[in-house]
Amino acid sequence: MLEKMEILDVEKLIGDFEVMTKDAENVQRETLKMILEENGCAEYLQNMGLNGRTDPESFKACVPLVTHKDLEPYIQRVADGAFSPILTGKPITTISLSSGTTQGKPKFVPFNDELMESTLQIYHTSFAFRNREFPIENGKALQFIYSSKHSKTKGGLFAGTATTNVFRNSQFKKAMTAMQSECCSPDEVIVGPDFHQSLYCHLLCGLIFHEEIQLVSSTFAHSIVLAFRTFEQVWEELCDDIREGVLTSRITFPSVRSAMAKLLKPNPELADLIEKKCSRLSNWYGLIPELFPNVKYIYGIMTGSMEPYLKKLRHYAADVPLISADYGSSEGWIGANINPSLPPESTTYAVLPNIGYFEFIPLKENVEEHMQENGNVSFLSTEPKPVGLTEVKVGEEYEVIITSFAGLYRYRLGDVVKVMGFHNSTPELKFVCRRNLMLTINIDKNTEKDLQLAVEEAAKLIAEEKREVIDFSSNVDVSADPGHYVIFWEISGEVSDEVLKECCNCLDRSFVDAGYVSSRKVNAIGPLELRVVWKGTFHKILDHYLGLGAVVSQFKTPRYVGPTNNKVLQILCDNVAKNYFSTAF
Repeated sequence: MLEKMEILDVEKLIGDFEVMTKDAENVQRETLKMILEENGCAEYLQNMGLNGRTDPESFKACVPLVTHKDLEPYIQRVADGAFSPILTGKPITTISLSSGTTQGKPKFVPFNDELMESTLQIYHTSFAFRNREFPIENGKALQFIYSSKHSKTKGGLFAGTATTNVFRNSQFKKAMTAMQSECCSPDEVIVGPDFHQSLYCHLLCGLIFHEEIQLVSSTFAHSIVLAFRTFEQVWEELCDDIREGVLTSRITFPSVRSAMAKLLKPNPELADLIEKKCSRLSNWYGLIPELFPNVKYIYGIMTGSMEPYLKKLRHYAADVPLISADYGSSEGWIGANINPSLPPESTTYAVLPNIGYFEFIPLKENVEEHMQENGNVSFLSTEPKPVGLTEVKVGEEYEVIITSFAGLYRYRLGDVVKVMGFHNSTPELKFVCRRNLMLTINIDKNTEKDLQLAVEEAAKLIAEEKREVIDFSSNVDVSADPGHYVIFWEISGEVSDEVLKECCNCLDRSFVDAGYVSSRKVNAIGPLELRVVWKGTFHKILDHYLGLGAVVSQFKTPRYVGPTNNKVLQILCDNVAKNYFSTAF
């Protein structure tokens, strides 16, 4: 436990942030200089002809924009144990594995001490602003966090998911303690080898410390919703454990059982209290504050692909504030949420100008010409030059480019963001979507956000029957001509065929992209298909990714299942209960 004097100085953190963001342009130049000086001896930069120059102009002239595919051979050599500096001056000792839900398989990403320092800076900065609005005082946190096992690459480097590399770092626990939000679960639960057992124990720990819990959190909103959906199924068993002081036999790992035995004592009064609370709840509304009466807020990433879970999370939370966590990826961090009182749908992220060098490709200016050649539509596009951090314009959308301390140079992150304003001279960004997650057949372009809005609109029809969409995904079926969109829904109960047919029509009408609408009207795109899958199908997808080494705290349901995700598509198709075709056009 840290001494009191080691608790974070919130006002100093905010003051430092204010100073830094007032001079964002110069901070960016200095940050790039530091990155290039530290890594100038690396083979990758040596080959670019910088010759020791560290100014942004030379950097942009010599170093090309890249994707992960371009850097993959270099990263693989690092993972294989290459002795000479490849991407960074200092050796990379750890590899982060992305979740794999976007491309169907995990990516290798370099992870080093500097990236951990950036992580802690983001955590501390957002905590400072958050704690000013919602102060936590010596409370415990119910954190649904999970750490996968570290493996080793061919070259002997530690490899784990990005969240695992953070959670296992000794600095992480110190940071949580300094933020007065110590996790109520023992380490053995967090690093437990079976997610289902760890989740059960997280819930049990939360109940044991129910009056001390001031914060409920996880990396993603999905994990929090999943946890309390699970609580609905196991709450009686949890009460039995508490009443008898004996852990259920479903927990089989000795290390986890031993750690829980130190916490679990017979407490029939608490068991009776929980039973009383659960029995009086109507459809589990307000479950979280009912179980944890002193909870101040619920915290996790709630933007982008997590927005569809907000309705259910609000149902569990009642009046407890939802605060979206910070903006980053396996490749690095970008911004902190410094406006925690805003609802998740309105969350913006202020870019920290000293954690990396950032550029932005304007998207509004992309010129696309559609030309008819031999009966086929082709695309000619021109892409504008990237602009610097302080050169972005309010209201415009951009693709993010990051240059990090961990060996990624002018790396296209693939994220689309919108500039909502500036905090001093650093932009505040709203996450829009992943650029490469797109439903397209002809001249249509529908993003993940477009899909989400269509699903939300159609889901209103089943809400009238007290049903909800548990989860969803999509695919483009081009096995027949014309191709068509396929939307997969898992719903919470029985819904009549008549209503589901109208849901299908509503989905089709809700894609308002001009290319889609015009293509549907001339039958260049066929009628949309809604496939309703059996309950538990999306849990099978989760289990599939867990089997590949992913962790729940990093899991995102793939909203578009493309050709690289054949196994996931097979799971969806094998579990279709009903399907419907639109008659909307």
